[in-house]
Amino acid sequence: MRRAKSDKDFPYWLVILGVTGLWLFWRVATDDVYAGVLNTLSRGLGVTIMVTLIAFSGGAVLGLGLALAQLSRSLILRQAARLYVEVMRGVPIMVLLLYVAFVGVPGMVALWNGLTGWTGIEPLRTRDVPLLWRAIIALLLAYASFLAEVFRAGILSVEVGQIEAAKALGLGRWHIFRHIVWPQAMRNVLPPLGNDFVAMVKDSSLVSVLGVTDITQLAKLTSASNFRYFETYNVVALIYLTVTIGLSLALRRLEERLRARDQR
Repeated sequence: MRRAKSDKDFPYWLVILGVTGLWLFWRVATDDVYAGVLNTLSRGLGVTIMVTLIAFSGGAVLGLGLALAQLSRSLILRQAARLYVEVMRGVPIMVLLLYVAFVGVPGMVALWNGLTGWTGIEPLRTRDVPLLWRAIIALLLAYASFLAEVFRAGILSVEVGQIEAAKALGLGRWHIFRHIVWPQAMRNVLPPLGNDFVAMVKDSSLVSVLGVTDITQLAKLTSASNFRYFETYNVVALIYLTVTIGLSLALRRLEERLRARDQR
């Protein structure tokens, strides 16, 4: 009963955010400073979207592989996957970003040149690897550890009885995973996956420490040139809030639909 009451609460928080957003949009439409800032920052929106989509997609694929490895019968795979997850989850994303950019990539370039030196292939230079892709790789590696735990929890949420019944019917491991485990696991992990996607949108701003011209980096450059810090970071907040709140509302709607379908 208490839960049903909370579900009917009027979204005053959304009204407050909506009014604030409308005020900022009005300032953008009527104030040349706000309009100029938005025009400048909009050029970094494509970079932010690209970083988010590529890093999250790659992290999801790697995370699923890590989840399956942690549930594998192989002791080596289980321990290796667990080691990766614990290390990556324990290192701040900012530190990992700098480590990949200035330690990992140069090390891999040196290794590549050492392995291919005798072939006559032109040596690869560290500067040949763009900072944008170093940042994407770092975010991908970091989020793979988070998503691995999401996928692992989703797979384990499937009732063991269904798996045993499928085995009794003679289904192989692949068919059991594909037709029984995976559909149910995905239904369970969609909400947390969506939450991590929203978090990725925000964490994509960390690429600015490498000088990647995303929204945050352009905001730094803009505010440093015009000293309009208030207006500039108001617009930054407006852009991120518009994207993240829109995604959050869409995810909440998806959860409600899934819950309603399960209750039928």
